[in-house]
Amino acid sequence: MADTPELTKEQFIDRYVAHTLKTCGFTKFDDGPDVESYAREAAAAVWDDPMYREDGPEACAEGDMEYWGEE
Repeated sequence: MADTPELTKEQFIDRYVAHTLKTCGFTKFDDGPDVESYAREAAAAVWDDPMYREDGPEACAEGDMEYWGEE
């Protein structure tokens, strides 16, 4: 991300949520929670850690989704 301007927290969260919804293809988890709400919370947590944030919102969302369905 060195050549791109720094995203605001809102921009980061919006892109993370949009990518999550586009990639996963559903809006609710099987057990009921809303994907968008989950993604907003996850994105805010990622934003708080600069080490993760530097990967960008899309990469962070994909990394999170890799663990869905695992127990």
